[in-house]
Amino acid sequence: MFRTTSRILAPLALAATSVVAQAQEFTAGEPIGSVNEAGVRVPMSSNVKVYGSFHFSESCTFDPDKNLILAMNNGNRGDGTENDGFVSLINPDGSVHTPKWIGATRDGLELHHPLGSAIANGRLYTVDVGYVRSFDLETGTPIDAVAIPGSTILNGIGVTDDGTVYASNTRSPELIYKVTPAGEVSVFAEGAPLNVPNGVAIDNDGNIVVVNIGDNAVITYNPAGEVVRTEYAVEGGNDGVVVLPDNTKYVSSVRYGSVSKIVPGQEAEIIASGIPSAASMCYDSVQHQLVIPLNGNFALAFIKL
Repeated sequence: MFRTTSRILAPLALAATSVVAQAQEFTAGEPIGSVNEAGVRVPMSSNVKVYGSFHFSESCTFDPDKNLILAMNNGNRGDGTENDGFVSLINPDGSVHTPKWIGATRDGLELHHPLGSAIANGRLYTVDVGYVRSFDLETGTPIDAVAIPGSTILNGIGVTDDGTVYASNTRSPELIYKVTPAGEVSVFAEGAPLNVPNGVAIDNDGNIVVVNIGDNAVITYNPAGEVVRTEYAVEGGNDGVVVLPDNTKYVSSVRYGSVSKIVPGQEAEIIASGIPSAASMCYDSVQHQLVIPLNGNFALAFIKL
């Protein structure tokens, strides 16, 4: 089902907004290091590892070209006006590469409480307090910001290869928004079987996969908005969903701390449990592992597959 809502802030319209201040120069953060006594910035030596660098990380995504995990951080979760969200670059072993890559400075940057995230067509996408934002994946520079009128809490996000965004609105009205590469916003799906929708992913056939917090359904929509498959995780309360090349799905329960594995045609099984606030996970396709942000625990969990 489609219902056009609005078309706002296509790339050419950005100059008219406060999202990207064109008079300022955006600067991405550098890998971890410090300034020595001589006043020279020195990268951290290879015999040192630092872990952490998170502030309420709700989602992550993996860049296979950089072989780095991009962790979204909410900053101080106040009334949504703080503009202190940031993105960390994390090595595959969990150690810190760049504490603040996007968010090292606020020059030309608006990023408040980024939740779900995805990578497609050379961009990092995230949902952030009523907006879908995108950034250049190479430089971290802000590219675009599309306002989603009527949204209450944008949460999960999946992006197709051409840059079409599907984003969940978790609180009433519970629905999935679609945002075209040109910035046109419409309602893609609403009503049952959505039940407090959260995580969104794109499968290998270009279908849209959604998990619910309100139950254990794993719903697959085709691009026309029709439900073509419903599977079930072992537990409900789900947040993250990833789809592997063989169509195996992994689903993380932020409410109950488990990870379900769903092989096509088989019943789901729990492969990990006791994970506090297991949020919107990502798949590291190089090291073959799941990476799970733990929200207010300010940490990432790793599961080798």
